Amino acid sequence: MNASSSREASTAGAQNKRDHVSERLSRERVLAAALTMVDTEGLNVLSMRRLGQRLGCNPMSLYRYFPNRAALLDALVEFVLKQLPVSNLTDEEDWQAQLRAGGHQFRELAIAHPNVVPLLVAQPLTTPLGLRPVGTLQLLEQLLALLTRAGLTVDNALHVARTFTGCLVGHVLNELQQLTVDPAEPEPLYRLGLHRLPRPQFPQLLSAAPQLAHYDGAIELDFTLDVLFTGLTTQLTLPPFRK
Repeated sequence: MNASSSREASTAGAQNKRDHVSERLSRERVLAAALTMVDTEGLNVLSMRRLGQRLGCNPMSLYRYFPNRAALLDALVEFVLKQLPVSNLTDEEDWQAQLRAGGHQFRELAIAHPNVVPLLVAQPLTTPLGLRPVGTLQLLEQLLALLTRAGLTVDNALHVARTFTGCLVGHVLNELQQLTVDPAEPEPLYRLGLHRLPRPQFPQLLSAAPQLAHYDGAIELDFTLDVLFTGLTTQLTLPPFRK
């Protein structure tokens, strides 16, 4: 075989390989690869070109599933939120217990995919409710169904749903900010980098270093939900809070 024939065979083989990979593509597989990329490299690196390279296919083949990057990001949010087992909640539990379980599930999901959290937070800021991906609205629908089944009026169910989701988002953002300079450092001030602060200006913050260094997100979320449920049952006509 001459050099020209060899190059042609190699080119044909590479094309056949790309075509074969493309044939095995699916929406789920593309989204799974996109999530892995975002988890490991960050949201900014996600592009059709990079995603195509990761999947070993021509990036143009991805456009059959998503017309643009914005559509891919919307689908990625839905893909992540599908991991929440909201539909498993039952009528046998009181509404506070079910919301608490759902809150911890959301927290665990956010901790597992921290680079996706900006999408979960930013999307509602730029998209009207009715134009958001159906998969994201399904959670709100299920939440309202849960609350109205528990006997809440529509008005109170909306109050609870908005307050609950606001607390969850706030908690997750706060927990993801609990970064340490050196996790192996036993001294709290040095572990958090607080030793750089002048004590006269930050006496309270520096004295709270041991507590800050032993932050427990699950415990903090339970405390937040305790306050939330107690306050809601006081302000609204709701079934009693059962801790």
